[in-house]
Amino acid sequence: MKTLSTVSRVAPASSNSLLREPRIIDGAAIHRLVRACPPLDLNSPYAYLLLCAHHAGSCVLAEQDGEITGFVSAYRIPDQADTVFIWQVAVAAAARGQGLALRMLEHLLARPALAGCRWLETTVTPSNAASRRVFETLATRLNARCAERSFFSKEDFQDPHHEPEMLIRIGPWTT
Repeated sequence: MKTLSTVSRVAPASSNSLLREPRIIDGAAIHRLVRACPPLDLNSPYAYLLLCAHHAGSCVLAEQDGEITGFVSAYRIPDQADTVFIWQVAVAAAARGQGLALRMLEHLLARPALAGCRWLETTVTPSNAASRRVFETLATRLNARCAERSFFSKEDFQDPHHEPEMLIRIGPWTT
């Protein structure tokens, strides 16, 4: 089983790449990044500011040469203290294909704010093959099971263009 690292440098994309907690000042740039990453659902700028203010310890921002290249939003599920929910994973087009999403997730799971988490949950649409691969690879690296089930139906969104969201559950793992 791979041991999760707390190292914050990102390699090999650039020696200037850094993984860190987001700050309130990053909120608008995170909003722009997510807007540039369809098919991710774009939340309000206020939602990203709240993530930076209230959930910085469970979110990861990737920065290269002063530019935001990635963002993971996550939180501990209130009634399940041992479970982290990954809300969004956004990677700028120029940084895709370099393993940044996986590195951000591994970095996140090593954070003190997530000590005691043994389960990860996220939702992924059926057509998002890239995201599915990232979470399957993460499960393999954690030596953990990866299960999937229906979570939100197309009808739940009341939007004929929104795909259903499947719940992916990874765990348990040990650090």
